[in-house]
Amino acid sequence: MSSRRKDIQRERMWRYFIDATVKVIEEEGINNVTIRKVADHAGYTSSTVYNYFKELSHLVFFAAMRFTKDYTDELPQYMEKGNNTVEKWLYSWECFCRETFLKPEIYSAIFVNNLGVIPEDLLDHYYKTYKQDLVDLPRPIQSIVLQHQLAKRSSLYLQSAVDEGLLDQEDIEFLTDTTLLVWKGMLVTYLNQRQNYSVEEVTQKSLEYIHDIVMKSVKAEKREKIEVDFIKKE
Repeated sequence: MSSRRKDIQRERMWRYFIDATVKVIEEEGINNVTIRKVADHAGYTSSTVYNYFKELSHLVFFAAMRFTKDYTDELPQYMEKGNNTVEKWLYSWECFCRETFLKPEIYSAIFVNNLGVIPEDLLDHYYKTYKQDLVDLPRPIQSIVLQHQLAKRSSLYLQSAVDEGLLDQEDIEFLTDTTLLVWKGMLVTYLNQRQNYSVEEVTQKSLEYIHDIVMKSVKAEKREKIEVDFIKKE
């Protein structure tokens, strides 16, 4: 068999097992995925699955990406509401938080759980296979989505806010790292039921924390230029 045919066959098998994992998630939930169940859905043995995926977490990671399409579809509309880079970034957080807490296990599997490997490598493979997931995204937003680490996504996008005079360069790393920690903390708190939050409550509280952090980083003389409709004025 030629090298090209082997690559095609490997990619086809890879897709079979991702599709099977998606079915298990849809039918039983992400926490009930096992290699045996994936193999049964795909019509292969468990050992065959392990020929293509080293760990179950990798299968779950790729399958979970299929459930983020609502986020990538809605992101451009959210960002269009902003009149400057900081507002657009805050609206992107609104979109992300709303999707996160509707599907907390999905987003934890992608952004929080231990994968045993560098996530960027897995994500690059995903988008090389599922190029159609990026077709309708504007190019600037594609570059954000392709960065797995949320802090890198934020830093990449917020560079324009420095050019606009809204942020100082030295504040970007603190801002991106702190907002990420808030989001992760709220996600883990919600998943572990440490607080009795509804989906709307945990989403709103997360956005309020993120908004407060951002506003403290925006230059004082520019703060009146920043306004988003998910925060009520005093």
